[in-house]
Amino acid sequence: MSIHHRSVMIALLSLCLATSGQLAAQSHQVSGPGMNQTESAVPGLHDFAFLVGQWQAHHRKLKQRLANNHEWIEFEGTLLNQPLIGSYSNVDDTLLSVPGAPYRGVALRSFDPKAQQWSIWWLDSRTPSEPLNPPMIGGFHNGVGTFYGDDAVKGKRVRAHFIWSNITPTSCHWEQAASPDEGKTWETNWVQDITRVR
Repeated sequence: MSIHHRSVMIALLSLCLATSGQLAAQSHQVSGPGMNQTESAVPGLHDFAFLVGQWQAHHRKLKQRLANNHEWIEFEGTLLNQPLIGSYSNVDDTLLSVPGAPYRGVALRSFDPKAQQWSIWWLDSRTPSEPLNPPMIGGFHNGVGTFYGDDAVKGKRVRAHFIWSNITPTSCHWEQAASPDEGKTWETNWVQDITRVR
């Protein structure tokens, strides 16, 4: 990732933190006073409007990925999402209460109206100085969000895939999978069932 792109994301995150107190009033708005009709009509722009607000998440995560492992760790977490720059971006502040090793993360999403696709980056409090991975890229079709990208498991490049599904005003489901063979086979390694708090 270039220094410019990283600087842009840091600026967006700073804006998010500076305005987090305004979240509750926006939690169910798809468009607002600052959005004109042209922006409101952009296909895909409001794909993540369902996620704005505060959420409780129940996590199930494989203890080891791509290791023929079947031991799942279960834990709770929270997610706080708000839109940025007229809904062309949005950000999650996530707390993951892993037993004995809680940590925080940020998901930053940016919408490309020409491609009608979202790019998603993950910032992890456990590795604050490491370069960001390439973004997950994708979008929604018939109410299901599908995204693909590259990841690494024990230093080896793998394909990553995650899905948003079962979306209602008060709940949603997210899961992540990895493939060691360019998508021929997939192993689901993380599942979240998410319930709205407000």
